[in-house]
Amino acid sequence: MAELQIYEKSSPGRRAVRYPQPDVPLTPLPAGLIRESLPLPELGELEVVRHFTRLSQLNHSINTGFYPLGSCTMKYNPLINEEVARLPGFAGLHPMQPPETTQGALMLMFYLQEFLAEIAGFAGVTLQPAAGAQGELTGVMIIRKYHHKNGQGHRNVILVPDSAHGTNPATSAMTNYKVVEIRSDGRGNIDLDSLRSNLNENVAGLMLTNPNTLGLFEEHVVEVIEAVHGVGGLVYGDGANMNALLGIAKPGELGFDILHYNLHKTFTTPHGGGGPGSGPVGVAKHLVDYLPGPVVDIIEEGDDEEPPVFGLVTPKYSIGRVKAFHGQFAMMVRAFTYIMMHGDQGLREVSQHAVLNANYLMHGLEDVYTVAFERTCMHEFVLEGRWADAPDVHALDVAKRLMDFGFHPPTNYFPLIVKEALMIEPTETETVETLDAFIAAMRQIAEEAHSNPDILHDAPHTTPMRRMDEVSAARNLVLCCMPPREEPV
Repeated sequence: MAELQIYEKSSPGRRAVRYPQPDVPLTPLPAGLIRESLPLPELGELEVVRHFTRLSQLNHSINTGFYPLGSCTMKYNPLINEEVARLPGFAGLHPMQPPETTQGALMLMFYLQEFLAEIAGFAGVTLQPAAGAQGELTGVMIIRKYHHKNGQGHRNVILVPDSAHGTNPATSAMTNYKVVEIRSDGRGNIDLDSLRSNLNENVAGLMLTNPNTLGLFEEHVVEVIEAVHGVGGLVYGDGANMNALLGIAKPGELGFDILHYNLHKTFTTPHGGGGPGSGPVGVAKHLVDYLPGPVVDIIEEGDDEEPPVFGLVTPKYSIGRVKAFHGQFAMMVRAFTYIMMHGDQGLREVSQHAVLNANYLMHGLEDVYTVAFERTCMHEFVLEGRWADAPDVHALDVAKRLMDFGFHPPTNYFPLIVKEALMIEPTETETVETLDAFIAAMRQIAEEAHSNPDILHDAPHTTPMRRMDEVSAARNLVLCCMPPREEPV
């Protein structure tokens, strides 16, 4: 096992760094501060570097291969973003510096707020939330406080479509709302009859992803929003799929009251590995006073000779702080750079190419796989990884076999309303050659499902680790990489 090699290679006395003898008196450590026996591996620097380099080469990443992970928008992070984020004036700042010493950073945050507000059609934006899920929580907390402030505290229901991200009902439950599921219709939209039958004076809001998690634009989105508004509810937009809307449609102008942005999806800040994420939240005019604070604003107007002075302010009815300091600042720098590099037309082309790539893949596979909903898709689409004449083959088998071709598997078994779902999102950054190679691999797998299903059942064949029992691995966690000690005889 690669994770054990660093212990197997250990040799007493080897070390990477040798410190000079101290030229000051030694002070003994307090008793009990460290363990009496701490069996750390003993290796030279070269062995340590080679070990972790080998481990890194086992990883699949967007820098090494195609990552068609539907709903997660795993697109390339341009290196210019990294260069700008590492500029000393940004990287060397401390969040507790006084505002007069951080005017450049505050200006960047102010204009990022303005850019995001303009992109999605909102009146105000907070940059605090550290991830999309926390952005959701922020949005629903705003809904709660808005209703309570307006004497509507009896509203205790959040409506959630059956195609929603799992975080939507979880967020609603965390804020003590009752979750009511709204079913989808035969075209993958919200079923209007199901929606209307659940609208009443207890509805606080609807959480709606558009395009939805089926990769489809809600055909009745304005009607849906007006219906919720008609009973006094608010509409929260899950912005996970904004990569299909840049420069084309503004959720705020469609009637959404709130929306979170995933900077790590749409605006190419790093994604995965536990963070850091960034999930800013935009709101319509009637909710600006409820945003978490502080937000950046101009506190002293500039003129021809002096620039404006930026500072931190807290909105009048703020729900309070949701993140230490000001949010994930380095992610803000990357997103700001991405927006500035593209401009308005460039952002529109991002979405146009993302939608084009998704439809290209879908049409290249629709004759050998069942497309969940036969409509023009947006940035992603859903296939069924099953065949009536190959009953022993499942979506998991397709995904595992795809790894043999050097591709990361797409999202499996989501959304839940599609049986044996394979959710595929190519993003705008992939070339037609990559898309053609993916189509060829998927078509070969479809053929193998009928002619040689065992090759799918045993896949992957070429990866460092063969097929693992993910259920057992999740239930029986191994939290220490050190090999088990041998018990004395």
